[in-house]
Amino acid sequence: MASRKSKPLALVTGSSRGIGLELAKIFAAEGYDLVITSPDQGRLQLAADQIKRAAPDARVKSVVADLEKPAGRKKLYDATKRTGPIDVLVNNAGVGVWGEFVETDLEDELAMIQLNVAGVVALSKLFARDMARRGSGRMLFTASEASLAPIALMSVYAATKAFVYSFALSLREELKDSGVTVTALLPGATNTNFFNQAGMKDTKLVRESELAEAREVAQAGYDALMRGDDHVVYPIQERITSILTKLVPDRMAVQRVE
Repeated sequence: MASRKSKPLALVTGSSRGIGLELAKIFAAEGYDLVITSPDQGRLQLAADQIKRAAPDARVKSVVADLEKPAGRKKLYDATKRTGPIDVLVNNAGVGVWGEFVETDLEDELAMIQLNVAGVVALSKLFARDMARRGSGRMLFTASEASLAPIALMSVYAATKAFVYSFALSLREELKDSGVTVTALLPGATNTNFFNQAGMKDTKLVRESELAEAREVAQAGYDALMRGDDHVVYPIQERITSILTKLVPDRMAVQRVE
């Protein structure tokens, strides 16, 4: 990808599986070249292969980087300097931790904060500056329905996603006259590896919920981004929940995921 053609370029973090991978496929199918990233080289290669099969004309650059760490964020940003300007930044990478706060591992939660919060801020700072200087660009932040209310047993995770949502809306306001748009995607429970990674596969939420498909969530996010919307909640039934959550007192809005 040393020489850029006229195709726009999208950077999707957390793109080795789940919503991130589906977003990458959609961008490729819509005529974008891709930069994808993950700390797992093998899984990243599998993702690149899937994207290429879905969109053979798309150029895909894979960058192995750990976005929990400042060095990984710098590595990713420096790598994009050799691809040409990033037209779309998708801040999708994130992890979860589930369980009683007094029992969960502190190091796991601090690592989550580094990825879900510090990583998002760092990459946004770098790429938003470039976009604002050019006067064009789009940014999509994967927050969560969990960003709308406190969630017991996911107290730190929900707080990180509340940060992402608040940050995205604030950044949107700051950039509104710059030619750069910012959109937040708030998925409900989605059929991805997230629940396994977070230790939630045996919870009532996973057993009894009708999980949304990652492809559908990704499409909703892509469509909202292209429309220039401030945010989108998906699936549709979760939008009703989001509205009701805003109407009740904070003490009554706390949910519990068991």
